Amino acid sequence: MADVPVDSITSVPVAVVGAGPAGLMLAHLLGRAGVETIALDTRTRHEIETTQRAGILEADVARDLVGTGVSDRILREGHEHEGVELRSAGRSYRIDFQELVGASVWLYPQTDVFTDLADARERDGGTVHFGIRDTEVLDVTTDAPRVRYTAPDGTRHEIRARYVVGADGSRGTCRDLVPEDRRVRYGAEYPFAWFGILAEAPASAPELVYARSEHGFALISQRTESVQRMYFQCAPDESADAWSDDRIWETLQARVAGEDGFRLKEGPVTEKTVLRFRSFVQEPMRWGSLLLAGDAAHTVPPTGARGLNLALHDVKILADVLARALGGGGEAALEEYQPRALRRVWRAQHFSYWMTQLLHTAPGASPFDLRRQLGEFDHVVGTRAGRTHLAEQYTGWPAREHDR
Repeated sequence: MADVPVDSITSVPVAVVGAGPAGLMLAHLLGRAGVETIALDTRTRHEIETTQRAGILEADVARDLVGTGVSDRILREGHEHEGVELRSAGRSYRIDFQELVGASVWLYPQTDVFTDLADARERDGGTVHFGIRDTEVLDVTTDAPRVRYTAPDGTRHEIRARYVVGADGSRGTCRDLVPEDRRVRYGAEYPFAWFGILAEAPASAPELVYARSEHGFALISQRTESVQRMYFQCAPDESADAWSDDRIWETLQARVAGEDGFRLKEGPVTEKTVLRFRSFVQEPMRWGSLLLAGDAAHTVPPTGARGLNLALHDVKILADVLARALGGGGEAALEEYQPRALRRVWRAQHFSYWMTQLLHTAPGASPFDLRRQLGEFDHVVGTRAGRTHLAEQYTGWPAREHDR
């Protein structure tokens, strides 16, 4: 469809393919720097806002949402968590982030981050097109890339840009624009998944609870005061439809049960899903005039809550280098993006992998594997060095120290 006539042609310095949190945050940051963007997404705004996703935000990310003028709603409706609880063999161990590293994380759902950013784009007069289709990204190896798409009303449009940012997620097409013989894809598949639920119930604990037991892993999180998000380890091919509410609660209760009498507060299950695990990184993150950000370039298991944070760190770096490149810095500025971004990406890959293997039991694990894992867990919770290691990584490495 590259040569089919279009109904309109628009020129803009940066076109952003993907209008989730990463794409919208990039557009917001560039707008503050005086760089005009157009962001577009195949999903409607309603579809994105009603896809419930949990969210743990690093303190730096929370500060950026407030400090750059997106919204201060996180301060009013979010929940600051100064630690996290690990359970093993029915005993709890609290990792005190504030005491160990002087930092916190914020419980604030990804859907709320998206809503804040979408509202900010409307408030600031930014251009975002939701619900489009037939997206084509063309000429990315030239200085004049183009993005073509069909609007919801059936009209065909073209955006002419200096740079295109692929923030279209792990199922998008932008990552495939890097030729197969010029890209390297690193990845790992995991032999288990998470069975996730939303339940109408009061919170069972004030902070997140990561539980490992002979019955398997479970994560107890929150969505709101009356809606809770919980997960338990399952097989990758598990069918969500095969699980009744009673079976779900029995499984979760068994995985958190212990000598302290801790029990989850139960309620109707309103959503069930199976989340498969994968680690993925594609290099390079830049190809010609195309730059990849967020899940388009990398994904991590959800265990360490790094995915959204990584995406927002990507675009923070990208906004800086794009503004400088367009302001006369050119190629030299753009060359900073990949090494700055990948340093954090690979640290997060390590942490997500490490925390996943620390808390999950792999199928076919030997008695030695299980005992070694217990020894590792004991080191993490039983020594200050171990607790600090987890706290430092979970709360995120400060950008001022990391992105050099």
